[in-house]
Amino acid sequence: MTMKDFSVTFLGISAAIPAKNRNLSAQVVHYAGNVFLIDCGEGTQMQLKHYKIKTGKINHIFISHLHGDHFYGLIGLISTFHLMGRSAGLHIYGPEPLESVIRLQLDVSKTELRYPLFFHTVDPDRQSVVYEDHFMEVRSLPMIHRIPCTGFYFIEKPLNRRINLSAAAYHDVPVKAFESIKLGKDFVKDDGTVIANSVLTQEPAPARSYALCADTLYHEPVAQLIKGCDLMFHEATFMKDMENVAAEKMHSTAEQAAKIAVAAEAGQLVLGHFSARYENLLPLLEEATAVFSNSFLAEEGHTVMIKSGVKNS
Repeated sequence: MTMKDFSVTFLGISAAIPAKNRNLSAQVVHYAGNVFLIDCGEGTQMQLKHYKIKTGKINHIFISHLHGDHFYGLIGLISTFHLMGRSAGLHIYGPEPLESVIRLQLDVSKTELRYPLFFHTVDPDRQSVVYEDHFMEVRSLPMIHRIPCTGFYFIEKPLNRRINLSAAAYHDVPVKAFESIKLGKDFVKDDGTVIANSVLTQEPAPARSYALCADTLYHEPVAQLIKGCDLMFHEATFMKDMENVAAEKMHSTAEQAAKIAVAAEAGQLVLGHFSARYENLLPLLEEATAVFSNSFLAEEGHTVMIKSGVKNS
């Protein structure tokens, strides 16, 4: 496996209700041409169109919890896929009641979808692998919120070793042998001479990871589940002066998000899910960077490449 594009685009960064120039929760992870949608607040369809996301490549949707700002846009998106003639199956991962909610909406509107829906129940009380393919796996992350809630951890699988082209040429290694060599095998010449894999290859680029911590009370144990993640998204609904309100509503402050990033030894922290009370978000960023310098604000329409080896300074 060679290095693939791996990025996240933010579509909605507001908490609870839309704010000026801030839509409700949604983001997409791009990997190797695939598009994974995480949460689908009201208005997500328009954001997908506005930022030219290829919706035909969305085959997997992850819903963190059943508060409206995270899933009220889902039935609309499902219906649009139907009206556009979609035939490919759609996989939806989320809390147990989600399937009955969606099925009811389809039933009362007498909608028989042109494509199959597959629901996958996510256990909110433990970390588990909820999706896996040849390139990556997605794990659930237990959050502490007013209703069952999970975050999601996208982890790239280890990459193949890289061919040292000059060494391969020196030892007359044919191109047809490269695939097995990338998998770690030695090369054996026709005369029986063995060329060690370590001579013919270089270490692969480190695998990358992206952790999304959805709505949650400050809960440091989650840091151990995402230790060393390259990019971490964490809700920052309030500032430190409203810490009591954050606790009451089971949300986090910008400072608390930064503390989780420190404990997780994350490469970078991106803040989102901002209360509509804040028109100016820079004070939240300042609060976070005082604790974790590699922090930045999520911006709608902004795509962030997920890179390995970034260290907090």
